[in-house]
Amino acid sequence: MNNKQRKDHVLVVDDDAEIRQLLKAYLETHGLRASTAADGKLMWDELDKKKIDLIVLDLMLPGESGLSLCRKLCADSQIPVIMLTALGEETDRIVGLEMGADDYLAKPFNPRELLARIHSVLRRARALPGSSEQTKQKGRLHFASWTLDTVARHLISADNVVVPLSGGEYRLLTVFLDRPNRVLSRDQLLELVSGKEALPFDRSIDVQVGRLRKRLGDDSREPRLIKTVRSAGYIFTEKVRAEE
Repeated sequence: MNNKQRKDHVLVVDDDAEIRQLLKAYLETHGLRASTAADGKLMWDELDKKKIDLIVLDLMLPGESGLSLCRKLCADSQIPVIMLTALGEETDRIVGLEMGADDYLAKPFNPRELLARIHSVLRRARALPGSSEQTKQKGRLHFASWTLDTVARHLISADNVVVPLSGGEYRLLTVFLDRPNRVLSRDQLLELVSGKEALPFDRSIDVQVGRLRKRLGDDSREPRLIKTVRSAGYIFTEKVRAEE
């Protein structure tokens, strides 16, 4: 089977058997492959046995929590993660985004919306390493004391230490590197990074900027690389040089 014929494979991790089976049937009806797991141990078993393209991860799991699993997934792999959270659990959602999840959906939800989110996240993941001519054509981008490897999708520090990036961190950084010294609003960043419009009081971009600053060692109180522009958004202030 060639790549064009291969169906995307989604792993649904949820301790509710009814939800697992309903989502598996729905996703397979709509052209995806689907596997399920009831907890973290079974999730890792599935990942060992199968090539998974995206994980739908419930944060309320028995044993190891979904937040802990999300952190490990985003640190150790580049498989996109969509979190399922209880309605109104904003804290868990924000923490999950801080750990590198690509998107979130609050329960109860319409399966059609989950399907749309899955397709959107997969499209964004396939668009990496970037949408601009600069990131498409160049393997490495240099800024300040950092190098971004757009093939391996990780950072390299001045002393040659490799710093892995989650999918969300990578997309946000490439957005900034493609548009240095330009003020970008939160709405623009959210659209460029995730392809969706901001909701009122949506803090997800602020959370992701905070995570990226930590990766870059950029002090949030006095940032040098990604500066906050009051009432406007953020600006990446360093020059960017593509490796010849």
